[in-house]
Amino acid sequence: MALSPNPNIFANNPIDRAGHLRGNPEWLAEKRKDPSSLFVPLWNLNPLVLPEEVPSQGKDVGWVPAAAVEPLAGPGAIEVFLGINRRGKALFAIDISAARNPEAEGPLKGFGAFEEIRGLAMKGEITASELAILAQAKAMIDWHLRHGFCSACGAKTELAEAGYKRTCPSCHAEHFPRTDPVVIMMATHGDKAFLGRQKIFPKGMYSALAGFMEPGESIEEAVARELDEEAKIAVKSVRYHSTQPWPFPSSLMIGCIAEAESEDFEIDGVELSGGKWFTRDELAAALRGEGQGFFVPPPFAIAHHLVKAFVEGW
Repeated sequence: MALSPNPNIFANNPIDRAGHLRGNPEWLAEKRKDPSSLFVPLWNLNPLVLPEEVPSQGKDVGWVPAAAVEPLAGPGAIEVFLGINRRGKALFAIDISAARNPEAEGPLKGFGAFEEIRGLAMKGEITASELAILAQAKAMIDWHLRHGFCSACGAKTELAEAGYKRTCPSCHAEHFPRTDPVVIMMATHGDKAFLGRQKIFPKGMYSALAGFMEPGESIEEAVARELDEEAKIAVKSVRYHSTQPWPFPSSLMIGCIAEAESEDFEIDGVELSGGKWFTRDELAAALRGEGQGFFVPPPFAIAHHLVKAFVEGW
């Protein structure tokens, strides 16, 4: 049975990751040479995106055959097996950052543009399922670029298991892609919810509070700690809402709604520059774009869906 759709951008990845095949070098080599296999090239961590064929139709991922990217990849280019699509084709991501300017020269000239996926998501220019695949590709390539050397002995590591492991030939340590958990939460009290502001926010924007989880900490404990540290809000219960993969570079946003003991708060002045309790009606108006002097993040952000859930009585 399929999972219920996740409301957050970068979730709902439709491909079969086929983890059981990552350790099969013969199968991978066969698929690597298969002309039906498809590659999405990333240049400076931005994927190739095809322009709209018809206005308002939307853009597409620039899937290309191996022959189109091999001349641009350079020796030792990072390549990751993403999975198998519903048509049975093997999908790969490949780093072509060694290329000088693939948009203007070489086999991909005039084919499309290398675009930052955050901008694509904010503008709604590409489908949610394709954004999820691109998030996987970006996060994986980024991890390899950051972890080329062994954290145990400092030796240069080698890519293994289709890109889902790096091994150290010197001390034999194994290194796996990491995901950093982040709690993002909205405190509620009766018919009100608390949102905060950071100095870097656009004027008038309020959002949910967030922070990285710490070692040896549960999700509930992290939510309570962050609300206490940033706004001196004490909570008595925490409910999980949803998660959002966040490939900037490799976080998982864990969305929660916490029930506060009271509406007392005190802004720390470090993480937050302001905060306020908003009524359900005020937040409903903000979701409609009718907030009086304030607004909340767009659907691109998990904070938007926390606000929406509260407004809808979740």
